[in-house]
Amino acid sequence: MKRNWIRSIIGGLSFTSALFVFQACYGSPQDFENDILIEGHVKSKTTGLPIEGIKVSVEGVMAYDVTNYIGLFSFYTEIADNMKIMFEDIDSTKFGHYLYKDTILTDIRHEVTLEIKMDEK
Repeated sequence: MKRNWIRSIIGGLSFTSALFVFQACYGSPQDFENDILIEGHVKSKTTGLPIEGIKVSVEGVMAYDVTNYIGLFSFYTEIADNMKIMFEDIDSTKFGHYLYKDTILTDIRHEVTLEIKMDEK
């Protein structure tokens, strides 16, 4: 009885692990051909220093990233003819306060690298 119970637990964990590995290998968005990598660097227009805590997102899509301590962001999203990329200061005044900014991307290939300079409030 005890041995069957242990086998059931180990079997369940093995099956769950196999599903996780399958999802990790085949379920990530960058593996599909209709996705695009959007990456870049966000800096202050006045000082030229990187800005941490800026949310970078695509309008109408749930894909986004928040800039790290050196102002870098990177995420995958579905490819489209035109994309509106939005830059929003979400950390309040922790790393300064910056005005909302957006840009429209056209003629999109498989990778986009942006260099964005934001104005302080």
